[in-house]
Amino acid sequence: MKTTWYCPLDLPTVVEEEEDGVIYTVTVKQHHGGPNSPMSTVSKSQCVKAGTEEKLVLHLLHSFCMGDSSFITIFLSTYRSFTTTGRVLDILSDRLENPPGDSERSQIRQSFNKAVCTVFSTWLSEYPEDFKSLGDPSRLLRLAPLLPHDSSSAAELRARFLRIAEELSEKALLPDTHKDQTSFTGPLPDASKFEPTSILGFSGALIAEQLTMIETELFVRLVPYHCLGSLWSQRDKKGREGVCWSVRATVRQFNKLANAVLASCLWPTKLRSQQRARLLEKWISVAEACRARKNFSSLYAIVSALKSNPIHRLRKTWQDTDREALRKYEELSEIFSDKDNYSQTRELLKEEGTSKFANLDNKLNNRYLNKSNAQGTVPYLGIFLTDLTMLDTAVKDRLDNGYINFDKRRREFEVLAQIRLLQSSCKNCVFTPDEAFIQWYNSVPTLREEESYRLSNEIEAPGEPSPRGHAPAVVITQCPDLSTSRTSLAGDSDSFFDFHSPVNNLLSKLTKHMRSPSVSCLDVDTSPPTNESTPATLTPTTPTKSHRRSASCGNNPPGNVQGSGADMRIIRIRMDLEDGNLYRSILVTSNDKTPTVISSALEKHNQDPKQASRYELIQLLPEGKELVIPATGNVFYAMTSSSVDFLLRRKGGNSPFGSHPISTETSATFPRIKAKGRRLVRNLF
Repeated sequence: MKTTWYCPLDLPTVVEEEEDGVIYTVTVKQHHGGPNSPMSTVSKSQCVKAGTEEKLVLHLLHSFCMGDSSFITIFLSTYRSFTTTGRVLDILSDRLENPPGDSERSQIRQSFNKAVCTVFSTWLSEYPEDFKSLGDPSRLLRLAPLLPHDSSSAAELRARFLRIAEELSEKALLPDTHKDQTSFTGPLPDASKFEPTSILGFSGALIAEQLTMIETELFVRLVPYHCLGSLWSQRDKKGREGVCWSVRATVRQFNKLANAVLASCLWPTKLRSQQRARLLEKWISVAEACRARKNFSSLYAIVSALKSNPIHRLRKTWQDTDREALRKYEELSEIFSDKDNYSQTRELLKEEGTSKFANLDNKLNNRYLNKSNAQGTVPYLGIFLTDLTMLDTAVKDRLDNGYINFDKRRREFEVLAQIRLLQSSCKNCVFTPDEAFIQWYNSVPTLREEESYRLSNEIEAPGEPSPRGHAPAVVITQCPDLSTSRTSLAGDSDSFFDFHSPVNNLLSKLTKHMRSPSVSCLDVDTSPPTNESTPATLTPTTPTKSHRRSASCGNNPPGNVQGSGADMRIIRIRMDLEDGNLYRSILVTSNDKTPTVISSALEKHNQDPKQASRYELIQLLPEGKELVIPATGNVFYAMTSSSVDFLLRRKGGNSPFGSHPISTETSATFPRIKAKGRRLVRNLF
């Protein structure tokens, strides 16, 4: 709603107004009048800051006339964080059953009908899967006849809803024939047919093109809201195995490529070091070509694999590697430095996100690219997962009065909008598949971490120090295979790609103090190189003790944040629920007492925070030990620095684990880290 009145204001102001279950942020801007105007005119616009579930849904129908034009887009992108598709349809259907009466001004009725058509047209166009996944067609059958009857667009909507309802009815008759889209039905690679050195027969430019083709297809199909922290953190919850399937597909491709690098370099154990060095040089050239194609996802997968312990420790092989190739490798590695929250990676995305070509030397671009085809940008998705997870952790879902915090959703949408804009840069990319390379790529067998170490030790016996002491020690393991979907989302290609938006300024302030690596990146070991005998002991019969900690806590004492004002930590709290164990991240400051932290944790787990007095907070320590946080103590100072994993347990109850040590290896929300000097990624992203 925009209102004009006379006021002696000199500067724009922002105030908040509450009205009927909604809090609005009101912006007042002054417009200086002409010489004949005795006073300045002032315009007033408002947007929703917070509200009840019902009022936020109904605001979809009123947002345009109130000057909150972005509300529909933001709501449809983020509403799954605080409600469900069925609930939104129920609220809208209730309102449509009681539209503005015929006795009211026809202009109001026409405006209402137009808003109804706009909301459902946008929803059905951008998120058709919301309706197709309802299961029960009853809501659509109720909605269809309630749509306006005086417009062609409403008639088209009605027909589409009825078609979807019919499809849902048919699907309900054959429930067992529907396959989970996260299942993998492809054949397993035959290790006997794998020719690791065949990779040398393909040019680096061709390999990079084929990898970019695969990554681009996955990225265009990515559903941006799957990256929301509140959804991604539920991926290990029992019964939620199919959640965020489009992100899981990207993870699977990242792991598959990293595995291909490992297998091709380690599988042929009888090669001389000079011959194996040619394999390293090949993958470095592929990484360089991926950089030219702005394929940061494949680039990071290759660099991470080359930095993994089984390859990193091959001293003789690295010594025989071409010096120029090593120089390029160092430069490419720097792109993903976690300094200042991956500032270099973010800067590259800002500069090249929607540009036609990478900002590189023309000679390099000419070597790897066909200038007739513009290049899209495929980012490393972990950057965005980090931002959204930190936002979900640091910003409350609800205000103190119980209203849903829609400002949080606006901040999340700024990150989702960046993803959608990059997707738009990829939607017109054209590639030509190379069947020979695809056949080789799909023939690569999966190496378990124990096998990788065994092969590495066969190539070079343990005991000799690594020559590249600064490189991180990483072992990449596999994510369950996932299938892809036909969902496609594209943003406005003309939009400005702003990586210095308010939400990024907020994240920069947080990460400046947190020094946190990406939630979804490979953990790195920055400790000095140790004796290489450790990998030799990592066999299936000799398990290594391990623990997990949140990657959001960096490499300082877990979760410690030294900032101006109160110190902070991000901890992970688990509840033992009937539908499985689930960790949720909580931001704890030095001012937070135990009841406050328990209440926050209960709310994060969708439990009643008023029941906080019935629970006790337990810190889970290494080797199955526990530390009970005092009921009225200060959690920040009571916890130890050896772990960020906590458990909520009902008072007076026995440990659900009996006499067995508490395992911290279940329901991972963040990557898992080995205790004895090796950060082994158990669950990428």
